[in-house]
Amino acid sequence: MDPDRPMATLESGAADTFAGTARVPGDKSISHRALILAALAVGRTTITGLLESADTRATADALRAFGAALDRREKGVWTVAGVGVGGLAEPETVIDFGNSGTAARLLLGAAASHPITCFMTGDASLRGRPMGRVIAPARMVGAEIVARAGGRLPLAVTGAEDAVPIVYEPPVASAQVKSAVLLAGLNAPGRTVVVEKRPTRDHTELMLRHFGVDVAVEERRGERVVTVAGHPEIEARPVEVPGDFSSAAFLGVAALLVPGARVRVPGVGLNPTRTGLLDCLAEMGAEIEVDRRRRAAGEPVADLTFHGGPPGALSGIEVAADRAPRMIDEYPVLAMAAAAASGTTRMHGLGELRVKESDRLAALASGLAAAGAGAEIDGETLSVAGRGGPVPGGARLDCGLDHRIAMSFLVLGLAAEAPIAVTGAETIATSFPGFARTMNRLGARIREAGRDG
Repeated sequence: MDPDRPMATLESGAADTFAGTARVPGDKSISHRALILAALAVGRTTITGLLESADTRATADALRAFGAALDRREKGVWTVAGVGVGGLAEPETVIDFGNSGTAARLLLGAAASHPITCFMTGDASLRGRPMGRVIAPARMVGAEIVARAGGRLPLAVTGAEDAVPIVYEPPVASAQVKSAVLLAGLNAPGRTVVVEKRPTRDHTELMLRHFGVDVAVEERRGERVVTVAGHPEIEARPVEVPGDFSSAAFLGVAALLVPGARVRVPGVGLNPTRTGLLDCLAEMGAEIEVDRRRRAAGEPVADLTFHGGPPGALSGIEVAADRAPRMIDEYPVLAMAAAAASGTTRMHGLGELRVKESDRLAALASGLAAAGAGAEIDGETLSVAGRGGPVPGGARLDCGLDHRIAMSFLVLGLAAEAPIAVTGAETIATSFPGFARTMNRLGARIREAGRDG
C-alpha cells in the first residue's frame, strides 16, 4: 500500500522510534519565484531542486499559457525558456491555479502590467480566499479587473496598456502582495516601491537580485522600503532551490515529540524571514543543531538535526504578534508541539491564519480539542494548554483541504495515546509530495485509515 496516493483518510499512531536522515522537497515559495523569474528572463534557465507539487505545477502550467517554454528534464530539474519582461502572451484559455494562492496572486501582479486579458480561477478552497489585497495595487498600476463579490476568484484581468510605477503600502503584512507589486513593476517605467510596516519573507527580492535586477532595500523610520527598477533586461541564470523550511518543520517537531528521536534534515533554507519557528522551539527548550551553513541562489542554507527529549521536555511560551510574519505557515505545527509541552503556550497576532487554505485558527482549536488538548481562541490569540506528554488522541478530523492542518495533526499522532485520523489528506501533495513515505522511513506509523500495517 502506498500511503501517499490520493485517498480520503490517513491515520497516524504513536511511534516507538523516529530517527534517520531525510531530505525535504524544494522550498515552495522559492520554487514559485524561480519559475516566474525564469519565465520573465531572456534565455534558458536551469532550476535544480524544484518542488514538484500540485501548487508549483499550477505555476508551471500558467507560465506555459503565458507563452514560456518549460521542460522537466528529471526529478527536480527543469529548464525554462523565458519570454523576457513585457513578453507575456495572452492565454487562450482560463488559467486554473488549483489550490495555489501564491501562484494566483503573484501572476495576477505580473499580468497587471501587460496589455493582455486573462481569466483566472482555482479550486473551491482558493475561490473562497481573498484576492482584493492584490487587486487593489494591480488597479493602481492600470489594470482592469472584474472579480466576484469580495474580490474573489474567478476573475478577469485586462492588463495596463501603459503601466505606471506605484508606491504601495500593503494594509496587511504579506509577502505575496509585496511580490505581486514588484512583479508588476518590472514592466512599468521608473521605480516601483513597496513600503512594509512589518518585514515579510524576502524571497522575491533575493531572487530578483540573483537574476540581476536592480533592487534596493532600505530601513526608513522603522519601515522596510523595497524599490525595483522597471524594464530590466533579465538574463537567464541557474537556480538551486534549497529544501523547504516549512516542510522540514513537520519532521523536526515530530522528532521533538518522540523520546530519544534524532532526525537530520540536510540542505534546508534558513532565510531569517522564515525561521521564527526555530526561535520558538529554542525558547521551549528544544535541542536543535544547525551546521554546514552556506548559500544557494542568494538564500542561506544549512543542515538541521532535531533531538527528542523525555515527555514534557518542552515548556509553554508566549509568542509575540510581531513574530507572525516570520512563521505564519508554521503556527499549526508549533501548536502540536505546544499540545505535548508542559504548561500553556499563547500565540498572538494570528488573524492571518483565518484566510489561509482554511480558517486555520478555528481548525487548530477544534482539532486540538478533539484530540484531547485544551485550546482556546481569544480574538487573534490561540492558547494551548500542554499535556506535558502524549495527548489522548482518538480523533477523526477533517482538514478542510488544508495541507498544513493535515500534516500537523498527523505529526501529533506520533505523540498520542490513540491514533489520530485526518480526512482529506490527499491535499498534502500540494506542498509535500511523499510526506507519509518520508515519515514512515523514519519510524512513523502513517497508514490509510481502516487498513492494517
